[in-house]
Amino acid sequence: MPVTSARRTALGSATTLTLVLSVLSLTAPDAAADPVDYGKGGSGKKTGGSDGNGIYAAASVQYSGAVTKNGSAGNVASADVNWTPPSCWYAPYMGAKDFKKKMSESLKTAMSKPGMAGHAGAALGETQRHYEDDYGWADTPGYKDYNVDKDGEGMFWAGVENPNEPDYLKRTACSDLPFWVDNGEAPPARYEQAITPEMLAALAYQHMELPGTKVTLAPQAVTKVNLPTWAWLDEAVFDEVQATAAINVPGFNIQATTTAKPKSLTLAPGTADATTIPADGGCPIVDGRIGEPYAKGKAKQTPPCGIVYRRSSGGETFPLKASLTWEISWTGTGQAGAVGLPDGTIEAVQNITVEEIQSVNR
Repeated sequence: MPVTSARRTALGSATTLTLVLSVLSLTAPDAAADPVDYGKGGSGKKTGGSDGNGIYAAASVQYSGAVTKNGSAGNVASADVNWTPPSCWYAPYMGAKDFKKKMSESLKTAMSKPGMAGHAGAALGETQRHYEDDYGWADTPGYKDYNVDKDGEGMFWAGVENPNEPDYLKRTACSDLPFWVDNGEAPPARYEQAITPEMLAALAYQHMELPGTKVTLAPQAVTKVNLPTWAWLDEAVFDEVQATAAINVPGFNIQATTTAKPKSLTLAPGTADATTIPADGGCPIVDGRIGEPYAKGKAKQTPPCGIVYRRSSGGETFPLKASLTWEISWTGTGQAGAVGLPDGTIEAVQNITVEEIQSVNR
């Protein structure tokens, strides 16, 4: 969410605010990272906890189910080119005492650096007053002594960047300073990027790992001109796949699960000199399967899903592309039923050799 005009006046410019955030290093951990130690009591546990002196929390999103293991984007692409997961979001970061310790140390270090006597130093001073002396702006109330008298009753939230999205998006969407949210309360409406179950569903979608799309062919790697090539998918491909994203910290627990179901298969022969079956190249699910396995004696029959190549590949190969479309929906905290998301696709390319049928002249 961009900085409001009131805060631009107080801090000087949006650029200065970005400098403040950068110098203080207050961005929460990457969504795909493991939980990290937040100082006092930090244990790396997924759900956070308390040591009696201050709350710590693992604010990173926790993934489970059919997701990538290294935090990278999964292999499913949205069929809607205009749909994207969030580039960043605001999420619980630290309890009041831990936040005070972190912020105070960061401010002290930042203000001691050369060049902080001018505009940047003034902005840091205003930030310090914001958290220590109840100094606020038109739409952002300040805090007295970092809200330590409310420790255990809420948490400071901070921006989290999505490492799988372009930098130019995430650097501008979550530029506000960390803000306080009471346990059980929703973040103020002005923080449009505050994490929601719907956002978690989009992140689970982005990290989802679906089975590869390897089509079984008959004939397999070498087929003949004008001879139907049968295509089908193994029945195991049609199992539902689920991925879950969740944030579980003191006073704040939300989750979302995406479910993917195979929907249809689209074949692209790799050459214009071919006919797909059906004609549009789309093979729907029929009786729980896509296509039909070839069986002896069906060579002259028309397959329910397949390709007829009209010319040879001339000693080379044609890149047959198979795209499996998955129907995706999500359920989660506060949702009574499943909500649709854009279909997802998985693509795979198989090289096909097409030969002329040899005839014997007598």
